Amino acid sequence: MTEVQISAIDEELIDTVIAQDVEFTGDMNLRKPLMIKGKVTGSIVSASDLHVDEGAYVDADIEAIVVTVKGGVRGNIIAGERIDLFSTAVVDGDITAPKITMETGCRLNGACRMTQSGGLSTNLV
Repeated sequence: MTEVQISAIDEELIDTVIAQDVEFTGDMNLRKPLMIKGKVTGSIVSASDLHVDEGAYVDADIEAIVVTVKGGVRGNIIAGERIDLFSTAVVDGDITAPKITMETGCRLNGACRMTQSGGLSTNLV
């Protein structure tokens, strides 16, 4: 059996980064890609991509087009296109997307659903 390896995210292509020393509490509605390196609590709805970096922690339900996780997420994740869980990811919640990739070593404590539409709500920005 071959090991799955997901392509790294080019941080230069991301408009907004929540730094490691930042803690945010509240609801986010986004139009452009976001990388989280700090801590976010609340809910996240994005019409673009969301990246949770290694060492970051998100306590929120997430809806986005593509979601990549290297850090920790406590909450459900729904993606319109794809969810990528890197080897360092720890997810406590259900994940739903048409395509799901999980590297060896990641931890998922929840249900995994693969649907054609990804199950995104119409609430996207």
